[in-house]
Parts: sequence; structure tokens; C-alpha cells
Amino acid sequence: MVEKARGLILRVLPLTETSLILDWLTPEFGRISTAAKGARRTNSPFRGKLDLFYLAEFSFVRSKRSELHTLREVEVVETHPKMRMDLHALQQASYCARLLVQATEKETPLPELFRLMTETVARISAEAVIRFEVELLTEMGMAPDAGLNAQQLGRFILYHLGKVPAGREEALRQD
Repeated sequence: MVEKARGLILRVLPLTETSLILDWLTPEFGRISTAAKGARRTNSPFRGKLDLFYLAEFSFVRSKRSELHTLREVEVVETHPKMRMDLHALQQASYCARLLVQATEKETPLPELFRLMTETVARISAEAVIRFEVELLTEMGMAPDAGLNAQQLGRFILYHLGKVPAGREEALRQD
């Protein structure tokens, strides 16, 4: 059965010489992974539609044997062009994605975290990263005290999640 969702691409990995694995964040299904078969071919219908932090409407067929589902169709809604031109913005969004992956389980509906991540990617900055951390922790039931500075918030994340994802220091650097 074909299922449809709106999702934000959090990670893109090679699967084979011609295929990709995409990790999505969706409001309905949470974090899911799909295989885009043939996506790396020059004549692929996926060509130009699958990149980090693209927001898209997509359809997939659920696997009965694994957590890797098969991607069927993709229609790009937003490409977030700032990510293509600003390495620091890409690093900031990537850190937020790593934190979200560390703090959540696969295939658990996360509508509020989907909203938070898409809003953060759309207005990425060091301030947006801090706001993302606080709101993510609050949504996960681990609300930090108001007024913590960035260093204290980092220690709070370490204490509650066991580690701070790579790239935090770079993500919080002011432009």
C-alpha cells in the first residue's frame, strides 16, 4: 500500500551505485528512512529533488521486513536555498538534525518536532539553534531552566541525552 507524507530530508546516504537512502522527518510517521532506487542515474525522476533539508510531498511503500521503505514519488515544496550558499547555515541545520535524531526514536509521530525543525531550517541562525535546543528539550519533557546560557545549556544536553552531538560549537558561532 502506498502512503503519502510531507517530510524534511535530514540525511542522504549512498545505498548502491545508483540508489540513495533518505532519512525523513514527517509529522505523521516521525523519522523514517526510504530507499530511492535509481536516484543517482542521470535520467532518474528523482534527479534534483533529493537534497539535505528539502521539504517535499512524497509517497512510499512500507517494507514488511525492515525500517527501510521504498520511495515512489517526490514533489519538492521548498529547497531552502540558503543551505546551498552558506556553509555555516548548513552546519547549523545539520547540528539540529543530529540533536533531533539523538533525542527521538524512529517511526514515532512527531508533529510538534516537525514544525519546530521546519521553522528552524527556514530561519537558521545561532539564535535559532539555541531556541531549537530549548524547544526540543521542552517537547521531550526535559525543559531547561529559563535563562541558561549556551554553555550551561550544553551541559544540560550532555546530562539528559548522554552526549552533545558533534558540531554544536560551530553551530553556535556568530556570523
